[in-house]
Amino acid sequence: MSEPRYGVWSPVYGPWASRVHPDEPPQARYAINREVILEAERFGFSTVMIAQHIINPLNHDYDQVETWSTAAALAEATRTIELIAAVKPFLFHPAVLAKMALGIDAISKGRLAINLISGWYLPEMEQGGFALRSHDERYRFSTEWLRIVKALWGDRPVTYEGAYFKLKNLQFHPGPITRSRPCVYLGGESEPARQLAAAEADIYLINGRPVRLIQEVIADLVRRPRPTDSQPLRFGMAAFVIARPTAREAKDEFEYLAQLAARNERDMLELLKGVDPNVEMFKTFAASEKGLGTNGGTYAELVGDYDTVARRIGAFANAGIETFLLQFQPLIPEMRRFFNEVVPRVRQFRSEETRQAV
Repeated sequence: MSEPRYGVWSPVYGPWASRVHPDEPPQARYAINREVILEAERFGFSTVMIAQHIINPLNHDYDQVETWSTAAALAEATRTIELIAAVKPFLFHPAVLAKMALGIDAISKGRLAINLISGWYLPEMEQGGFALRSHDERYRFSTEWLRIVKALWGDRPVTYEGAYFKLKNLQFHPGPITRSRPCVYLGGESEPARQLAAAEADIYLINGRPVRLIQEVIADLVRRPRPTDSQPLRFGMAAFVIARPTAREAKDEFEYLAQLAARNERDMLELLKGVDPNVEMFKTFAASEKGLGTNGGTYAELVGDYDTVARRIGAFANAGIETFLLQFQPLIPEMRRFFNEVVPRVRQFRSEETRQAV
């Protein structure tokens, strides 16, 4: 029984619950992101998600850290942690992104991964003057884009002519450093997103939700055909964690953070105005509208005493979740608490399950 991989979301657009928490800076800064990820690496986190926006979707006056320059800097600053750099295909020609990724892959000695995001925040596209494509066309564009990127990470010249891009005998040197190519993460709730994940991704990221709903999503993806030369699709999940010695203390902390986060309500209303109404992700989030965090957040129910949170993580792992991309507030002390109190319990409980099964 393999041990889960734990990751953290880098605060590239600020805190993950409330911007007025007394123990966390309200604005995003590279220096803060660097400090958080170095601490995450020291605690034992395996990976970090570096989300991508070019303007802050909560409020355009808030600071927003740029993803790919941050990934390059973190590649030099860190030693072991995987760096998942999110990318919106409409921002980069696939040849440019593929070459940038190979550069960061070399700097990090093979620790770069990408998370493909087809885009849901319309003001970012409108204000940047990018083509406004429909939801389904964005996925057609992303499919062609990703296939080109993966081909350019190979060892042969690429010639390609499609609906959106044309390449002629293009090959990059050097190639990937320590593996065949960087790992491709992909999320999304819609049918086009699931089709693309089944066909091209290595790890499908699921927005946080209860175990029974996670099982349904995994079952749907597993039944879909994969290319014959591909490894089986793996799964990750986003979640916001509040773990305390007792359930009462965890509930109190949740209510405290919720009260602070309520002051962000205007920001959330502004964000929702810019969401493409055809994006399925936000329909899922509606089930957790009183929760904390993004991408499902506390809807994954990782709120409780240490034993409860550990057992729920074990249940998700048994359902097929390999990678947990976690959010906390305040980040550094809660990451430390998680690795000191929850992770050892997950190991203990899963070891007990294995012995009982023998």
